[in-house]
Amino acid sequence: MKIALIAAAGLFLLSAPAPAQWLKYPSPGIPRTPDGKPNLTAPAPRVNGKPDLSGIWVADTPRYLINLAGGGSEVSFQPWAEEQYKKNKATEGRGDPEARCMPHGVPKVDTLPYPFKIFTMPGQLVILYEMFFQYRQIFTDGREIPKEIVNPSWLGYSVGKWDGDDFVVDTAGFNDKFWMDTDGHPHTEALHVTERFQRTDFGHMKIQVTIDDPKAYTKPWSNTIPLHLLPDTELLEFVCEDNRSLPHMLDKQ
Repeated sequence: MKIALIAAAGLFLLSAPAPAQWLKYPSPGIPRTPDGKPNLTAPAPRVNGKPDLSGIWVADTPRYLINLAGGGSEVSFQPWAEEQYKKNKATEGRGDPEARCMPHGVPKVDTLPYPFKIFTMPGQLVILYEMFFQYRQIFTDGREIPKEIVNPSWLGYSVGKWDGDDFVVDTAGFNDKFWMDTDGHPHTEALHVTERFQRTDFGHMKIQVTIDDPKAYTKPWSNTIPLHLLPDTELLEFVCEDNRSLPHMLDKQ
């Protein structure tokens, strides 16, 4: 039996994407059809000639939360990482640190069935994640990732720049305390993640994610995560209790 927790990613194995937020309030600047509904196929908005990524977004499917390589991505493991992946996957999500209310990492934050909100501001792009109240700063002021990061973290250190209409984010400086998906793809502190944000129209975006961790994988691998906009709503409070007593969350087996 899987962990009976809303915080456990394993619960989403049999679930659909998260339902729409209950809070309803008309979002300003949303193009609408004659009947007043959001026109999510309208052209993407632009700021200074580039697509505006602002808005509340959520993954289309839990597929990549369950398995970041889902859909046929080729993953070439280092021997130890393959063995660890098999052990992690065998727990069906019970071993995921998320089940104990530990933070998510990148790119798992892109795949959750709980929304995140993007703000664009001078010198940085900020993302607020509803689940676990995490936030992320992506610096756009031209700086580079520091060569030495003293305090590795769950979300790492991110810098972003535009490549045509794609917003490309490089992140490094991770700790090794999170799983990249519910199946348990491992990583080390050498992990480098590249995310390519592509807003295709007003209501749809995709993030091409590339995993480069030479200590865990023999070559980089990637996948593309589709997302959709959640108009006329806001983020809600998410609370994860101190879930440490795993025997109380599992049946006798």
